[in-house]
Amino acid sequence: MEGKLNRPGAVDRRGFIKAGILAGGLTAVAAGAAGRKNAREPGGLFDHRLGSSAHSQHGPAGTVGTVDSAANGFDPHALLQDWDFGRVSTLPGGQTLREYEITASDKEIEVAPGVFFPAWVYNGRVPGPTLRAIEGDRIRIDFINAGSHPHTIHFHGIHSASMDGVPGVGAGVIEPGARTVYEFDARPMGCHLYHCHSLPLKRHIHKGLYGAFIVDPDPNRYSGEEVAIARSRNHQFAENRAVNEMVMVMNAFDTNFDGENEIYAVNTVAFAYMSKPIQIRRDQLQRLYLINITEFDPINSLHLHANFFDYYDHGTNLKPTLKTVDTIMQAQAQRGILEFSYADFEPGLYMFHAHVSEFAELGWMGFFDVVE
Repeated sequence: MEGKLNRPGAVDRRGFIKAGILAGGLTAVAAGAAGRKNAREPGGLFDHRLGSSAHSQHGPAGTVGTVDSAANGFDPHALLQDWDFGRVSTLPGGQTLREYEITASDKEIEVAPGVFFPAWVYNGRVPGPTLRAIEGDRIRIDFINAGSHPHTIHFHGIHSASMDGVPGVGAGVIEPGARTVYEFDARPMGCHLYHCHSLPLKRHIHKGLYGAFIVDPDPNRYSGEEVAIARSRNHQFAENRAVNEMVMVMNAFDTNFDGENEIYAVNTVAFAYMSKPIQIRRDQLQRLYLINITEFDPINSLHLHANFFDYYDHGTNLKPTLKTVDTIMQAQAQRGILEFSYADFEPGLYMFHAHVSEFAELGWMGFFDVVE
């Protein structure tokens, strides 16, 4: 049932703001149901260890407690590099075929400690599996709707009208208990996504039906200096394995269904990479596939502290579209590739977050733990 959650931890951002819970500019979302500790008290969900006076109520953001990844069925840290290459075979003409099975279903997930959300999921997780292929591969997706509502899969990429995964075209919406097959060639190269396109669209996306779709460049299609660049972005080559690659899907959750988000995150769990920073090597090139699928907010963003990155808009170019920037904005469905390094930096914790303060304070904030 969609509506205000009756679970402990259900949050109402507007109510908290009106009640002054965000005193001192701090995040105190998800204080919990009546009878639970106030978020401003030690042990509250968002425990900022506030000072003793009203003028000293400042401190680090974050949640208290942990999300049960085993119960969720996915771990935000595992999602960073959980590539799904499909079942690989070769068609009679020599083209590589990659086959995937994706099932839509209903599932309650925990998006912050004690905050549960009645999601619609692909393969039991939010975001869905990160599909990865090579430019020119044939993609075949067996889609099963095991959920309670009609669903589809719409891929951002190039394909025929019948494979578009939208109502009224091709197979159209897939009713509960039914299935269909989507098939097309993987193109263009880049950082793409897929999502449900059933109506109302905002509900089907917001509820969790989306995922990353990465198409690696085929080095045989390029020449000159672009060959080496293509090899570094193709998972079949040693040049790619020398790079640390990660996927981050910027998302958010309207936990009381009032049309405004109460929880913001990358890869679903608020502050997941703050409570447990992402460990990376100082001497290794970092490549981040960044996708924005946030509903109800027109823009999301990423800011990298103490460093700059090169940006490849949509990942469809082998050379940066922006060089030496530290903040990138994306509207919903926009995506791109960030490349950066901490070579010659001192080891330590380096923050990254949305550069909308409210988003950061409500969960979209983390650290890279740079080590030797």
